[in-house]
Amino acid sequence: MKVFDLCCDQEHTFEGWFASGDDFDRQLSADMIECPVCTSSDVRKLLSAPRLNLVNAAESSGKEPVAMPNDESMRSMMLQIARHIAVNSEDVGERFPEEARRIHYDEAPKRSIRGMASKEEAADLKDEGIEVMPVPFANLLKNPLQ
Repeated sequence: MKVFDLCCDQEHTFEGWFASGDDFDRQLSADMIECPVCTSSDVRKLLSAPRLNLVNAAESSGKEPVAMPNDESMRSMMLQIARHIAVNSEDVGERFPEEARRIHYDEAPKRSIRGMASKEEAADLKDEGIEVMPVPFANLLKNPLQ
């Protein structure tokens, strides 16, 4: 299933769900796609980032995404990501939920932070509109990065 961000000639934006990219092209060329606001069939696809529902899949199964890097280039890339996170964010530890709220509500300077939060705390933050994400390769941040 492909989900595309679409826009009509009147600049109304909406989503379209298609079986494939080819299915979108076929429906577009046959004028089968209409704006839900004004019914214009002059529609174009907008640029959009792919959405991967890895977290939802993990939550529903009780499992977490894992990898087994058997080549040096993959291990090196994971280490680069861990270094980037460590260098470009402040570790606030257990104060993460509180500090994330302070930043979100402009009570503290805007900056990237990392720390600890339970799944429930992370869900509460997301419900408040505060964007949080799991830190990939968190175990690499616990040790010296060489």
